[in-house]
Amino acid sequence: MTIDKKREGEEFTLKVSGRMDTMTSPEVEKVLKSELADAKMLVFDFSDLEYISSAGLRVLLSAQKVMSRQGKMIVRNVNDTVMDVFTVTGFSDILTIE
Repeated sequence: MTIDKKREGEEFTLKVSGRMDTMTSPEVEKVLKSELADAKMLVFDFSDLEYISSAGLRVLLSAQKVMSRQGKMIVRNVNDTVMDVFTVTGFSDILTIE
């Protein structure tokens, strides 16, 4: 998994490539904890995300809770495999997906 970070003012974009699973999710969580303090907009770019596990979903849920208090969170460029996981788990109903 690779993580690319980009900050533009109060918007923070995190591009996650590869697999977001039990082994890699703590790395995403660590980045979020260090970067979200003053963000008003969090964007996840999943254009190169191949797979997300329940551990990855937990990280998204935690980020959504933080951003619901301080701004907005958007998930972009979701492929069919990841979208199926979001649909089956009900995450498609609680996330803003573009």
